Amino acid sequence: MEALLISKKVKSITNKLIITSQKTNPIMKKLLLLLVVVFAVNNTIKSQSYFGYTFDNYSGIHGLTLNPANVVDSPFKTDINIISGSLFAGSDYLGVNIQDIIKSEGGFDFDLDAQKSAKNDNNFFLNMDVLLPSFMFNLSKKSSLGITTRLRAFLNVHNINGQLYESLADEFDDTEDFEFNLKDFKGTVHVFGEIGLTYGRILMNNEKHLLKGGFTLKYLQGAGGAFFNAPSITGFYDASANTLTTSGNLNYGLSSEEFDSEDIDITRIITAGFGADIGFVYQWNDKNKNKTDDSTIKRYTKYKLKIGASITDIGSINYKEGKKTTYDLNNTIDVDDFDDENNDKSFEEILDDNYSSVTTLGSNRIKLPTALNLLIDYNITGKLFTSFASSMSLSNTATTNSIINTVTIAPRLEISWLSIYSPISFRQYGDVAWGAGLRLGPLTVGSGSVLTNLLSSNSKSADIYFGLKIPIYRKFDKKVV
Repeated sequence: MEALLISKKVKSITNKLIITSQKTNPIMKKLLLLLVVVFAVNNTIKSQSYFGYTFDNYSGIHGLTLNPANVVDSPFKTDINIISGSLFAGSDYLGVNIQDIIKSEGGFDFDLDAQKSAKNDNNFFLNMDVLLPSFMFNLSKKSSLGITTRLRAFLNVHNINGQLYESLADEFDDTEDFEFNLKDFKGTVHVFGEIGLTYGRILMNNEKHLLKGGFTLKYLQGAGGAFFNAPSITGFYDASANTLTTSGNLNYGLSSEEFDSEDIDITRIITAGFGADIGFVYQWNDKNKNKTDDSTIKRYTKYKLKIGASITDIGSINYKEGKKTTYDLNNTIDVDDFDDENNDKSFEEILDDNYSSVTTLGSNRIKLPTALNLLIDYNITGKLFTSFASSMSLSNTATTNSIINTVTIAPRLEISWLSIYSPISFRQYGDVAWGAGLRLGPLTVGSGSVLTNLLSSNSKSADIYFGLKIPIYRKFDKKVV
């Protein structure tokens, strides 16, 4: 029951953010179907966000989201983002064949055609990042400033029993007896906006070495969220009696007492908070390529090896008028309550009708998805580079979102108006993704998983992104570049 409750909450929130869908479909099936359809359309017409693109020296304002030190010593005099968007979603429970969906002409049935990998501890995740009008510019030869505005949404569900989830989503139709045991079952969904002020400065620069640092201060605008956690839940479904017996406790929290994800308004700020990013970049420079006279301004300092480290999304949003309910799940209930055709009760009402609970009003603090990001970028020769990067979650509490731990190798061809890159990522929960991206002047399109999605018969994650900006380059000496 608790899994279906959060599924319904997630469904209404993601529908508001992405597209309106039918309420009768389970959330993750609908979400993944939506992602695949958007992906297929994108493929025919054209953090983890912007896989591969943020490693590019010409990523500009997008590079700040990975490491704020990237704001300084960039190729740009000014870089202005008009609109950009990134969507990343998946699970280790549900796998699809993109070719089957493309060939189905709308007839793909997740119940029949998707591959399900039910485990004791399945996971679901979503990360949406919309970069609104933003810009960066140089204050001097040694310092730069950036201002970013973003809309972000995260979903994490960890350690749910796959067979239980499938039965809940199918309203226990044609299900045999089964037992389940959930350990450290938790999840969070959160929607928020942010306004960031980034400052970067060159700390050291000589013929062989360059060191720069930067930080971003964020004003956070919370639109709402929900979370749940349970240290241990055990249960048994009796098919002949059509009953579900459970034991354990479930903590369920909302950002406000009146919070209703069916009516969430992403333009309305419930409360505010503060956050920060901090980062450093070291470069072992190619001194021969950096020779210039006083009348010339280099686009950026050429290097043979670049090493970057950053911690992003430090902070939280405190919803002072929050609501938290603890349910005692020691009971046996009739699963007909889950049948949408037989009753019109909300899932909160089903919980309240079947389980005793204690509700408290007060602050609910939802933490940001804090992450450690490492980057090694090597200039192979001329315009050819390869990057080795990792993003690791530093968040592991019941009231926080988290990124999916990822290690990426990304070779690329990079010149001023063009970059072509093909990242290969090893993602948490055993997923390997191979993608491709293109930056052509002001336009960027790409996906960190487009190639594996097309080639694999069992894709478990997918992402797409696009960007439109106005890049204004610094002057340069053609003899140097």
